[in-house]
Amino acid sequence: MIDKNVVKKFVDEWLSDKEYFLVGIEISPDDKIVVEIDHADGVWIEDCVALSRYIEERLSRDEEDYELEVGSAGLGQPFKVVQQYMNFVGKEVEVMDADGKKYQGVLKSVDGNDFVVTVNEKVKVEGKKRPQLMDVDHAFKMNNVKYTKYLISFK
Repeated sequence: MIDKNVVKKFVDEWLSDKEYFLVGIEISPDDKIVVEIDHADGVWIEDCVALSRYIEERLSRDEEDYELEVGSAGLGQPFKVVQQYMNFVGKEVEVMDADGKKYQGVLKSVDGNDFVVTVNEKVKVEGKKRPQLMDVDHAFKMNNVKYTKYLISFK
């Protein structure tokens, strides 16, 4: 089986002088290698091809047969790394917390493993009969949520 650290080393070499970042590498038992990269402005197919060729030039098919797939993390897919959170600050996201409750709002800030989402929700205000719509900040830890993903809107 192909070593994930070897593939990661090749990917890191290719990424070293670029603004892309690594989202993930998966290698199945039958040596299907899936590499996901991302960029603040999106991923170009030409760059995926270039990275794929770079990896293929360094892996020997004589030693081990493999299938290689290089692509972007995908716009509607859950975030996997901190850089993805940072790229979407100021944008609408959906978060599902550990209890299964969904929050939709604007990703306000990211600090290490913590992030804050501002949600417009009804809040009971003292002296008012009806709840009022207000912006409420909800703090989360990245490793304590089921997922966070960009909320695609066609408004």
